[in-house]
Amino acid sequence: MTGAVIPTWGWPPDEDRVDQIFERLARVMPEPKTELTFHSPYTLVVAVALSAQATDVSVNKATDRLFAVAETPGKMLALGEEGLIPFIAAIGLYRGKARNVIALSRIVMEQYGGEVPLTRDALQALPGVGRKTASVVLNELGIEAAIAVDTHVFRVSHRLGLANAATPDKVEAQLFKVVPEAFLPKAHHWLILHGRYTCTARKPNCGGCLISDLCPSRAGLMAAGEAKA
Repeated sequence: MTGAVIPTWGWPPDEDRVDQIFERLARVMPEPKTELTFHSPYTLVVAVALSAQATDVSVNKATDRLFAVAETPGKMLALGEEGLIPFIAAIGLYRGKARNVIALSRIVMEQYGGEVPLTRDALQALPGVGRKTASVVLNELGIEAAIAVDTHVFRVSHRLGLANAATPDKVEAQLFKVVPEAFLPKAHHWLILHGRYTCTARKPNCGGCLISDLCPSRAGLMAAGEAKA
């Protein structure tokens, strides 16, 4: 989140405007899903843990091969840390991630009989699984309407005036206060996908944005884009 511009407009935002934002996002993305490839709660946990400071595309390239040979914690343990590294070496921080994946796989086997525990406290106790990773897993599996504040959610939330806090945890708390309950289960995905493909960090596509008229940052972003052109 380093370098993010914290907006100066008031908070909380107007409720009608927030409703319209999510109603429009819902129309174009009625069933948003993670773009990470997974086949089970275990492979989802591993994929999300590997995705820290990496793109979903790079993670999917690695896990397509990895999950073909080690899609369960038992098979991952048999592969071992040194056996895992060649599969994920193209992903950032791969040595630490390999260590965590093997460690969490061992805990899942020894403490949970090979089944990933699907409560927040148990997930966050696994090596390499912090609050954000647990939120992604619980939200994707429909267990909890969580909002994982990654760089996209942080940026988009500030630009749209949905949040004005300076840390991901505080932004998460603000989002839970302003996002209508009916939209909470999918808000995480809508904000991520909007940030990934439209409201990008550099050169946001304000002209092609379906909610640009509801965005308090539009004028400044467009002016900045024109100045760079």
